[in-house]
Amino acid sequence: MGWVGASVAISTLHSGVAEELLLNDLRHELAEGEALDLGHGSPFLPPCQVRAASLAELAETEVLVVAAGKGGAADGDRLKLLAANVEIMRQIGAGLRNYQGCVVVVTNPVDVMTWVMTEASGLPPERVIGTGTMLDTSRLRQVLGRELNVAASSVHAYVIGEHGNSQVPLFSCAEAGQRALRSWEGWGGAEVESRIAEEVRRAAFEIIQRQGATNHAIGLVTADLLRSLLRNERRALCVSRVQAGALGLEGVALSLPAIVGREGAARVVEPSLDAAEREALEASAEVLRKAQSSI
Repeated sequence: MGWVGASVAISTLHSGVAEELLLNDLRHELAEGEALDLGHGSPFLPPCQVRAASLAELAETEVLVVAAGKGGAADGDRLKLLAANVEIMRQIGAGLRNYQGCVVVVTNPVDVMTWVMTEASGLPPERVIGTGTMLDTSRLRQVLGRELNVAASSVHAYVIGEHGNSQVPLFSCAEAGQRALRSWEGWGGAEVESRIAEEVRRAAFEIIQRQGATNHAIGLVTADLLRSLLRNERRALCVSRVQAGALGLEGVALSLPAIVGREGAARVVEPSLDAAEREALEASAEVLRKAQSSI
């Protein structure tokens, strides 16, 4: 129950999506303390039972969130966390071979950890979902909203590929208020897009440099993903999973828009890409293939 796990827990409680929330940590007393602390806020939250639980009890849940491992690469390169976290993911995955629900992976580097979890658990790829570029997508929408002076919720844009340095923001199909981004009056074109892409890519670095970790936004992102899973909302979310042919990608875990419901991220939606974005996505996939093959 580190920073991220605690933020996922409180965001999930605020969302009202769960009837019961089970917490687990290698230090059982820490999970108990978090459960007690969260439970004391119950008068201000939708009804939900919160308690510490064993791994065996977690195996009976509808959705399991994995946020275990080392986090917060100081230079923003999440792939540097690979060696520290891969064995943790393998151990957890091996215990989930008969799991009937969906697994949500938050641990970084989240794309490679999603691939490791899929391999170790033997679960279908659509039921092992990384938060992927949901957070980068949220950051892009926030920055575009600031640039256009419109609410971020009125901006529709995706970041695909790696949740990391090779991520690919899709400016070509971005829009706000059902108007294409590049047709907005005064839009600055490639120079502005390059600046925004760099700001989004460096966002985690800027936060980690100041406070040591990112936690609040990823907590909200994960709770939003849980809502779509548990309520079978079938919303299009940019999540990571082992791809099985979308845009010609096979056997590599990265983010593309997918319809997320009770069955997981079963339907991947192929976004419209211009030539530069397609080339960048291929480069991002190659970065992740190399990381997977290094394990």
